[in-house]
Amino acid sequence: MSNAPDAADAVDAQGVPSVLFVCVHNAGRSQMAGGYLEHLAGGRIEVRSAGSEPADQVNPAAVAAMAEDGIDITAASPKVLTTDAVRASDVVITMGCGDTCPIFPGKRYEDWDLADPAGQGLDAVRPIRDEIKQRITALIADLLPPPAF
Repeated sequence: MSNAPDAADAVDAQGVPSVLFVCVHNAGRSQMAGGYLEHLAGGRIEVRSAGSEPADQVNPAAVAAMAEDGIDITAASPKVLTTDAVRASDVVITMGCGDTCPIFPGKRYEDWDLADPAGQGLDAVRPIRDEIKQRITALIADLLPPPAF
């Protein structure tokens, strides 16, 4: 579901692209994606995450899986998805939230088909984490210009 503007258009007025990750509980996939994007992009991309039905806390298996890769998401907390968050983002990446995400013209939308880590143990969450990392690496390459030498 990739409607629209290309990567060059996905930037705010300050030249910094903003990405919103959305999943149902905002406790696993979207938190891992946000953690990787913040870490790997080094502040060059604004990161948001939200859920259509946020959980009470981030999935402990997601926290443990990220810690294994040196990324601390313990301070993250699930947030409710708002139209303001979508409106303020250049790129909206959904992860199994179906049609609950509002659609605004001019935004870039992607749907990442990822297994849900809810209720899963660490062994089941690791491959989800690894797939998210691969997708985040590709997203960064798409959104940011290569470094000038």
